[in-house]
Amino acid sequence: MDFSQRLQQISANSDALTQLGRGLEREALRITSEGNLSDQPHPVGLGSALTNKWVTTDFAESLLEFITPVSQDVDHLLTQLSDIHQFTYRQMGDERLWPMSMPCFVGKENDITLAQYGSSNTGRMKTLYREGLKHRYGSVMQVISGVHFNFSFPESFWQELFGDQSEQDRQDSISDAYFGLIRNYYRFGWLIPYLFGASPALCSSFLNKHNSSVDFKQLGCGTYYLPNATALRLSDLGYTNNAQSSLKIGFNSLDQYLDGLNKAIRTPSDDFADIGVKVDGEYRQLNSNVLQIENELYAPIRPKRVAKDGEKPSEALGRAGVEYIEVRSLDVNPFSPIGITEDQVRFLDLFLTWAVLTPSDDMDDSELACWRDNWNRVVLDGRNPDLMLKIGCNGERLSLQDWGVRVFKELQDVAVVMDKAAGNNKYQETCERLKGWILNPDLTLSAQLLEKVKQNEGIGSVGHQLAAEHSQTLVERSYGFYSQSEFDMEAKTSVEKQHKIEQGDTVSFEQFLEDYFADLK
Repeated sequence: MDFSQRLQQISANSDALTQLGRGLEREALRITSEGNLSDQPHPVGLGSALTNKWVTTDFAESLLEFITPVSQDVDHLLTQLSDIHQFTYRQMGDERLWPMSMPCFVGKENDITLAQYGSSNTGRMKTLYREGLKHRYGSVMQVISGVHFNFSFPESFWQELFGDQSEQDRQDSISDAYFGLIRNYYRFGWLIPYLFGASPALCSSFLNKHNSSVDFKQLGCGTYYLPNATALRLSDLGYTNNAQSSLKIGFNSLDQYLDGLNKAIRTPSDDFADIGVKVDGEYRQLNSNVLQIENELYAPIRPKRVAKDGEKPSEALGRAGVEYIEVRSLDVNPFSPIGITEDQVRFLDLFLTWAVLTPSDDMDDSELACWRDNWNRVVLDGRNPDLMLKIGCNGERLSLQDWGVRVFKELQDVAVVMDKAAGNNKYQETCERLKGWILNPDLTLSAQLLEKVKQNEGIGSVGHQLAAEHSQTLVERSYGFYSQSEFDMEAKTSVEKQHKIEQGDTVSFEQFLEDYFADLK
């Protein structure tokens, strides 16, 4: 069936498009009121970074991560994220959140303190994993922030698409459909950095720590930029891993993906072996393989399943197939106090639904390389009105604007069906607004931010100004979904959970690691 037939098929059940599952994870650096990277430990009022279900840390002690539960309502989702931000601000004293993906001024690598999770074996392993990332890629790259969007279709969606099936056939059909979505994401997902990329400029302290052949323009003494860049965070300068460029992890099936991932976890790296695993009695990394653990695989999108206790992500996928996908190519929206807006969420709903309904042929390594080249062109030069993208590996090209308009025509069809199911026009309004951004690159987030940076003669002053505005907005608002008492209780309970985990350890850390990686041997 083609796209239109599939869209017609699922439109018969309104629940298929109104019960979409969504979750958000937003990362943000804590900074001082003077605009420097915070050197303070995780705020006590937030409880345990190991076990708090709403607020944790990512790579660094100063890099917060906010996590919402799964929601079927866009307004609830954004209100939950706003409440989590609001609670966090009340525990941060005079500190603020840096409002951009690319980090603020960082003097030295050692100024960045690794995230701490207590004395349990689990907590120590999390910190050691970050120690490995530090030695492998440097700490500055690891404090680049982003927004992750977790997304799933309800059972009613699959019922309309596939009809009655056995449990195993349904599991296989869902996994195959999600991998079809992932392949289409690689083909067309450059629309996301084009529209929502918000890292066209860098602080000089970041660029000075990386060798680059890119011909940047300089603004003042502390800012470098590319005139038409959209998301430098996704470029070779940003959150990428050149050591993984030789990995051949395919997306044509769950088995192919897991085979490639497991091979990467088991493949020794000469470069990482030179770092050493344990030197003079101190651990430097979990192991010297290309990937220490599965989370080290850098990808703009991942297939996921909620794991059981003690279960690794790949084991969960192998057990029961793909449950949801995680979109990882969103820059932090600097103009939003919570890093993302309703229009962005609704666009992702439209785009991911379109991607799963659009036929998606298998993809070999050469085709995947072709699509990755398109992504790179967009992140470095996406607002160039003359930019041409590949539409295959045969050398044929199409302008970004022409291709974008074609995709938006079908996104509009999805929007009509989704609005009919919801009884409003919100998806069509989003689609119409963002279609204008295809035709006018000056409306994109990267263009808006770069103009503001130029007006203020530097990225630092813009970041400090936006951070102050967002702080005031969040502190002054009222809770809309949660309550202060709920947050306080979660913080208290999380500390108790951490203590219980620490008291429950029965083996040494060395034995814990040996048991964890036993299957690699």
